[in-house]
Amino acid sequence: MKPPVFATLGCRLNAYETEAMKELAAGAGLEGAVVVNTCAVTAEAVRKAKQEIRKLARENPQAPIIVTGCAAQTEPETFAAMAEVTRVIGNHEKMQAETWAALAPKGAEFIGETERVMVDDILSVKETAGHLIDGFGRHRAYVQVQNGCDHRCTFCIIPYGRGNSRSVPAGVVVEQIKRLVGKGFHEVVLTGVDLTSWGADLPGAPRLGDLVMRILKLVPDLARLRISSIDSIEADENLMLAIATEPRLMPHLHLSLQHGDDLILKRMKRRHLRDDAIAFCEEARKLRPGIVFGADIIAGFPTETEEMFENSLRLVDDCGLTFLHVFPYSTRKGTPAARMPKVAGPTVKARAARLREKGQAALLRHLEAERGAERQVLTEGPRLGRTEYFTEVRFDRDMPEGTLMRLRITGHDGEGLTA
Repeated sequence: MKPPVFATLGCRLNAYETEAMKELAAGAGLEGAVVVNTCAVTAEAVRKAKQEIRKLARENPQAPIIVTGCAAQTEPETFAAMAEVTRVIGNHEKMQAETWAALAPKGAEFIGETERVMVDDILSVKETAGHLIDGFGRHRAYVQVQNGCDHRCTFCIIPYGRGNSRSVPAGVVVEQIKRLVGKGFHEVVLTGVDLTSWGADLPGAPRLGDLVMRILKLVPDLARLRISSIDSIEADENLMLAIATEPRLMPHLHLSLQHGDDLILKRMKRRHLRDDAIAFCEEARKLRPGIVFGADIIAGFPTETEEMFENSLRLVDDCGLTFLHVFPYSTRKGTPAARMPKVAGPTVKARAARLREKGQAALLRHLEAERGAERQVLTEGPRLGRTEYFTEVRFDRDMPEGTLMRLRITGHDGEGLTA
């Protein structure tokens, strides 16, 4: 009996769902297959998915190849046309036990037993399957509390891969986290596609801050709570209160900013302006001195002039950003931005490189400022951990894994801290 091989591309939510699929496939008795969980955030992500499928097909010549994830959801025909691919399964279908039951237990013999493409309308899905697993991760647990997105940014294909926003009820989340703490996890990260929209579809329309406060109140033994990428314009009163008053909520936020120019933000159909982003960072820093911010920023969005791009560069300093995740603009077929006048490819590439340089300089300032500080570090490996600020720390000797330790920061190597 050969267990299935799983490959995951893209975000933490995909990684979370891969863990759920492993359990579903095992429960169904699936054998001898290769499952590729794809990403669709950029055209490059789709290219990498196809590349990964071909590589895995070469490495597993007799195995049926099952392709799922966001790219499979948004362009199933692309993967169905690949000779290596046996099945294409949508994002909703991949989380259903009956899907895996239909593919097992015959393993490599299942070709022809079910439909080749099993992808339905994701926008009709009303619930998320956040109850399937109690998080994943070796020493830090990631817990899905939300899926999908109700917004329609002009550059983004993800709502068509993930569907509309659906929330996991607070009680389910709290019980998951209690079990994780009982298993020895010191840190939990709340994940989702549009995390600050959590609760809008639940009775009483609670907000993300309500969930955070409830977790911290009802799980007193949880040492560290993190929230992943948020839309700062949707930060609610209780979230800001938690930032100000809850030391167990970690002082690191990753912001979905996308650009630093107001006209481009409007063309992106974002819900904030440049000054909103700056004001949020200033307020959060007043409430929690020392808090650090990462951000997603797109370089070379259609119609972006040099002056508009300079506004994005300046936003790094104006918001006091520390970590940048830079995306060169990538055309996604079917999105409104795909019909807008493009910036020349070499210019997009050059601007992305300049943004990364700016981000590296900001990171170096943060690393230098940490020299000599004493930090609480969660050890992720014998020689690796992360501070409260999610900054990587490398140790000069082996440390016990999965523990919280107070360490003195001795310096940095340009990428992370040393202790």
